[in-house]
Amino acid sequence: MLDAMAGLTSIMSRAQLLSVADCTKAKIALWSGAVRSGKTFISLFAFLFAVLRAPKTGVIIIVGRTLDTINGNLFSLLTNPEIFGALTKYIKYTPGAKTATILGRTVHLYGANDASSETKIRGLTVSLAYVDEATIIPEAFWDMLVTRLSVDGARLLATTNPGSKNHWLRKSWILKAREKNLIHFAFTMDDNPSLSDQFKAEMKASYAGVFYLRFIEGQWTNAAGAVYSMWDEDRHLIPHTELPPIRRTLAVGMDYGTTNTTAALMLGLTDEAQPRLILIDEWHYSSAEHHGETLPDVELSKRFRAWLAGKHAPDGVYIPAPEYVFLDPSAASMRAQLHSDQLTPWAADNSVLEGIANISNLLAQGKLIVSDRCETFLAEVTEYEWDEKASEDGEDAVVKRDDHALDAARYAIRSTIGQWQNEVYSLAA
Repeated sequence: MLDAMAGLTSIMSRAQLLSVADCTKAKIALWSGAVRSGKTFISLFAFLFAVLRAPKTGVIIIVGRTLDTINGNLFSLLTNPEIFGALTKYIKYTPGAKTATILGRTVHLYGANDASSETKIRGLTVSLAYVDEATIIPEAFWDMLVTRLSVDGARLLATTNPGSKNHWLRKSWILKAREKNLIHFAFTMDDNPSLSDQFKAEMKASYAGVFYLRFIEGQWTNAAGAVYSMWDEDRHLIPHTELPPIRRTLAVGMDYGTTNTTAALMLGLTDEAQPRLILIDEWHYSSAEHHGETLPDVELSKRFRAWLAGKHAPDGVYIPAPEYVFLDPSAASMRAQLHSDQLTPWAADNSVLEGIANISNLLAQGKLIVSDRCETFLAEVTEYEWDEKASEDGEDAVVKRDDHALDAARYAIRSTIGQWQNEVYSLAA
């Protein structure tokens, strides 16, 4: 087993090796930095050593946002022979399970996605913990977890991408590392010897705005100003009369409102040598535009379905029917109405920051274009701002004002990412 571990060290950088050696100098070790900088791989390697040495009194736990993210972020690596080689035969795990066996020790898995999650570990005695994506773990959970490390030799290992300068993890722990018995390792992509220069260049071209500063440069920085600062009408806006050929109409995303605007955006994939995403057309109803008149769900559904069945392309351009309708996941009454009207809506992926990052990166690379029929989207995109008050509190949030079409577009783009990302990015320059 130790021979298998030693064999992996030949593919590590000096910075990675030093972090494995030095992480034992403090009770808490944190790896942060750029995407694909190797921080998860090297921290897991350190975790395997820690499992071998963990006190027998107390449990070993792994914490992530959900059991699914634990599987995708961690066990997809730990059980991959191309990454961890012969060590994988000592790791037994079934996706979705709440326990795993690692190097002969039982490891308990916990999702921590809201403030109440800390109740899951109350009363536990923890000898070793590993935390994935620490910046999105609730502070109360982290604080409770630290109190559970009560046996001699207990340790906590964690990874994260950087967040706001005012995030609790930076202010209360990284900046107070010595008094908190914490050691912090900051990584860049250059610390990962497995990455080619071409790949690093492609990754740098894939991010924009605050996401570039955090995920590429590894900076802890506040989200401020315009969310889509990379928006450029000359680059992203096209006349509806000049639509390119459309290969697929991936989805319609709908944001639902009663007194607020209900908006729907139609998302397509172009039939070009290098496909792009395109927002083809838009439908919306706003009571503010109709002297305060609100519409019941049955009427909203009727008007939406009439638009859906209407003409969305100029003469000579064929647009396939949408493959999905993704609805605001909180819109239960509208979902029921659409079902009643023989239209099946899917609950949209409402991962706000991830969806904003997707749109930012697509715009930055010129891989998302917008028809001038998407009038509400065009009115909102330049006014969409980060919430400065939330940033002061260490959180990333947008100002919830005039964002209905933007939300609808985000639902469509984020919910279909598995349908378009390989084609849109396959021939990236």
